[in-house]
Amino acid sequence: MAKEMSFTHIDPDLLPILEELRKREPIFHTAAFGCTLEDFQRMTAPDYWEVGASGRRYSREFILNTLGGIDRVDADTAGWHCSEFGLRRLTSDCYLLTYTLDQNGRITRRATIWEKFDKGWRILYHQGTLVSVEQDDTLPKIGA
Repeated sequence: MAKEMSFTHIDPDLLPILEELRKREPIFHTAAFGCTLEDFQRMTAPDYWEVGASGRRYSREFILNTLGGIDRVDADTAGWHCSEFGLRRLTSDCYLLTYTLDQNGRITRRATIWEKFDKGWRILYHQGTLVSVEQDDTLPKIGA
């Protein structure tokens, strides 16, 4: 398998789930994910947390309080683009969705753990990591 395929491989039986989840990304920035504080509460597990691209950790409470006080950026309107999706089944109801997000030149790798539950989909965990090099599987130069 080519190196790039190892990052984006998706078993064919997971393609319907991929189609459901990719519409919800980037989280907090798509109509399919939701637009209201109530939507955000429903779509995040009670113990949800995330690691931002800065490396800071954010609790669900902090995220919900922040989202409640700002205007939400819509990814499509802002010209953001998701690509290089990957999906792995972790358990019968949990999935790891990975992708690359281009926010008009600010490139991040994203990982979201989604759980299927009685009311639909919700997020257990999310992480964004800034891309600082253009090649995968390379070591950074010391002092660079």
